[in-house]
Amino acid sequence: MSTIFSQIVEGEIPARIVYEDETTVAFLDANPLAPGHTLVIPRDEYERLNDVPDDVAAALYDTVHRLVPAVEESVDADATTVAFNNGKAAGQEVPHVHCHIVPRFEGDGGGPIHAIAGDRPDLGDDELDDIAADIESRS
Repeated sequence: MSTIFSQIVEGEIPARIVYEDETTVAFLDANPLAPGHTLVIPRDEYERLNDVPDDVAAALYDTVHRLVPAVEESVDADATTVAFNNGKAAGQEVPHVHCHIVPRFEGDGGGPIHAIAGDRPDLGDDELDDIAADIESRS
């Protein structure tokens, strides 16, 4: 079944498209967290970042890299928060990889990315070493 984002790519659902190329499409979020809140997606559906082929991932990042300053300048933002929700447990609502470019403003009441996690784990050095070694062995 086609996601709402694929329907936007196909022109079946209207969107305020701000950039597109052969691999990616970017458009204003219909439920913005701030003026200029932009989503960047691959044209093809991939549910999670883990599923995105290397060449598409590179094109996706290139588009994000291109659009961050354009979004900031367009709405006179002081900064941006750039993020992916990768999977349902992380808050991903549409099963189609998408990057949020959220303009940020001094005093906007928003917090840093660290504010999203709730209770922080109390990890000792041995646990951190084990986790780091496991990640390194899988990458």
